[in-house]
Amino acid sequence: MKAILLFVLAGLAEIGGGYLIWLWLREGYSSLLGLAGGVALVLYGFIATWQVFPSFGRVYAAYGGVFIIMSVLWGWGIDKKTPDFYDILGAAICLIGVTIMLVPRN
Repeated sequence: MKAILLFVLAGLAEIGGGYLIWLWLREGYSSLLGLAGGVALVLYGFIATWQVFPSFGRVYAAYGGVFIIMSVLWGWGIDKKTPDFYDILGAAICLIGVTIMLVPRN
């Protein structure tokens, strides 16, 4: 459960940080949003190191799948862009891959 929480927190920090910088640079919002986005991205870097998995590569590869799923959800919830069949299918395939990667091995 801790691993899932950390993946979600890392995803929110990375996607949220990137989104704030997007708003600043692409949409003309305040540079304070860009600064807040930068802080969130640095926070993401720290959160990812709190994972219990011993391998950097495995954590970041699995997080990549989580990032894809969360990005689709972010686009749907925040940007109001309804995912299509292929968005959902791709996210489902990523979830399967993440699950395979993180299943405990004996």
